[in-house]
Amino acid sequence: MNVQLFIPCFIDQLFPQVGFNMIKVLQKAGCTVHYNTNQTCCGQPAFNAGFWGESKEVCAKFVHDFSGNDYVVAPSASCIGFVKNYYPKLFENTSLHNEVKALTGKVFEFSGFLVNVLNIENIGASFPAKVSYHDSCAALRECGLKQEPRKLLQQVAGLELVEMNDVETCCGFGGTFAVKFEPISAAMGDQKITNALATDAAYIVSTDMSCLMHLQGIINHQQKPIQVIHLADVLASGW
Repeated sequence: MNVQLFIPCFIDQLFPQVGFNMIKVLQKAGCTVHYNTNQTCCGQPAFNAGFWGESKEVCAKFVHDFSGNDYVVAPSASCIGFVKNYYPKLFENTSLHNEVKALTGKVFEFSGFLVNVLNIENIGASFPAKVSYHDSCAALRECGLKQEPRKLLQQVAGLELVEMNDVETCCGFGGTFAVKFEPISAAMGDQKITNALATDAAYIVSTDMSCLMHLQGIINHQQKPIQVIHLADVLASGW
């Protein structure tokens, strides 16, 4: 199966190992992975900031960059959720309407693609640690992903998955929300970390590095005894 990678801005610039580990897992799952070097942003930051016109230009480029028939897979439910839920509204009654409709049917977040398209839950990973999973708002509410990442984690050798309290509550990142409402954002992140620490987990795992980046910043500032790790990094471990 041919798969096109979409690598979000912050993965490309700050956490490239997540992208490389996703490639590693997809290749082990039997996929032929391609990367279109013309790709840029999905357009979400500008859209969320209210610059819909500028965002639409970026989104149109995304549509053209991924115009083939291959599945498009990304290590970010936030970006995929934006494409699936907001592209149809942005391009309604435009010349790109049909292309957008086709695109939204073939874009997938990494865990959803493994479980729901490839029907794979056990990739042969090993990660001997106790972890707690954080449901990102985008994965849970925009992509409808709840059990998929958990199914993958439950098949990782040596890994113990423990659920934290209020697991479906936002971590407080929310993109520019963290900048505009810093005290609220930080308090929400602190509560998420407190709930994770109560499980005695060594790691917080999620599908979204944006959430984890926010939480890691608070962890570092407060010197908390817990770390964050993306699901792709867990699945690429031990083999």
